[in-house]
Amino acid sequence: MNSRAGYLTLPLCLLLTVFYHMALNAQTFKLLRFDEDYSYLRTDSSRTFYEKLKYTPLTVKKSVYVSLGGELRYEYAFKNNEDWENNGGGRDQSFLQRYVLLADFHAGNRFRLYAQVNSCIENGSKYGAGPADEDKLAVQNFFAEYRIRGKRAKNLALRLGRQEIDYGSGRLISVREGTNVRLYFTGGKLTYSSPRFSVDGFVMMADNVRPGVFDNTSSKEANLWGAYSYLVVPKGGNFDFYYLGIRRDNASFEEGTAKEVRHTVASRYWKYGNGFTYNLEAAYQFGRFGRGNISAWTTAIEVGYTFSNSRLKPSVNLRNDYISGDKNAGDGDLETFNPLFPKGGYFGFNPRIGPANLVDLHPYASVSFTDKLSMQADVVFNWRYSLNDGIYRPSGSFNLPGSASNERYIGTAYLLSAEYRFNKYTSFSCGAQYFDTGNFIRDIGANPPNSNFFNAQFTFKF
Repeated sequence: MNSRAGYLTLPLCLLLTVFYHMALNAQTFKLLRFDEDYSYLRTDSSRTFYEKLKYTPLTVKKSVYVSLGGELRYEYAFKNNEDWENNGGGRDQSFLQRYVLLADFHAGNRFRLYAQVNSCIENGSKYGAGPADEDKLAVQNFFAEYRIRGKRAKNLALRLGRQEIDYGSGRLISVREGTNVRLYFTGGKLTYSSPRFSVDGFVMMADNVRPGVFDNTSSKEANLWGAYSYLVVPKGGNFDFYYLGIRRDNASFEEGTAKEVRHTVASRYWKYGNGFTYNLEAAYQFGRFGRGNISAWTTAIEVGYTFSNSRLKPSVNLRNDYISGDKNAGDGDLETFNPLFPKGGYFGFNPRIGPANLVDLHPYASVSFTDKLSMQADVVFNWRYSLNDGIYRPSGSFNLPGSASNERYIGTAYLLSAEYRFNKYTSFSCGAQYFDTGNFIRDIGANPPNSNFFNAQFTFKF
């Protein structure tokens, strides 16, 4: 291992050895670690060493306390013929590491200060670390929160500072957990929450992430703003309604590169859990791209059924997305959908195509052999929505032009993944993907090969 990987390795490995044997009663860890609440340990006088770490009172009345935590994640990734533009790119491999330390300080029921440091490191790639692979040392979260209204049933809180955000299914705003470097923003958020309704209003800056030590810089302009609400209708289901605004000074599409100011209005109707599940989402976008107008849209339909009473708890699911592309190249107007800050693995754990100018059909099924071991198989069929637009990367950035080709089919991805959870804190997962290149890629490329991907990941959280 490269010596630069040692920023946080030693202290976290020591903690791993201790907590693997002593941590017995932790709550489920959240995607956003600051959503965890350990205040229930206040009245427990027989806390273990681990529980004392999660709730350390700083005053006699125990109303002021601090909670500590962290994460280690190691991943090996093998890629073969991943880059179409460079005739496949040949074989490559990476060893990715993520180390996290966090502290959550509470002063009574109203004031809170949360800090989290991440170290994300890449070794082994012959092309060097990509922008989502390495950020050697960075402040991932650092915010102050004040609860304006303190009643538990109905809360109103203001949060200021650097923070991660993740909404809905992650199609437009995601923390990007699948990549080694997670996404964060800097700004303010006002949140109102009650048992059946919540709404966030926020103004954020998408900061510039660099691979060094504490070298990330602020964009110094509000380039993401909006409101996201969640509504529970008894016996009627769950609804999300949201508005998102974004500004980019040099946005690139096949139509060209120009200043982009885009507005998104959307809704989502969903149910997860056992039995019949569904996720229906639709969004419309409007605004300005240079001197032209923006008019783009997407719809997503996902339905499934989990046989929770069966021994293996099998689940069968079908997802279908329609995502608009540009109608007429060179006319100044833009119909390409912008996925903003999407979940990187929405179309598989190593998707080749991003959520713009795309039609996909995605059946998948999963089984749980035991409470610890599960497996999932996927097939993803991909077409271009518009023949006058190209294809885009998982991040939403422009990849390859397509207006010169009349072929629509991009290719088929076959995926197989498995996860084994040793306990609440430790898990191991692995996956393999084969991408069968379609007629569109063959039409625009110089004999592009099919591609393979494999990864194995070990994660420990405390």
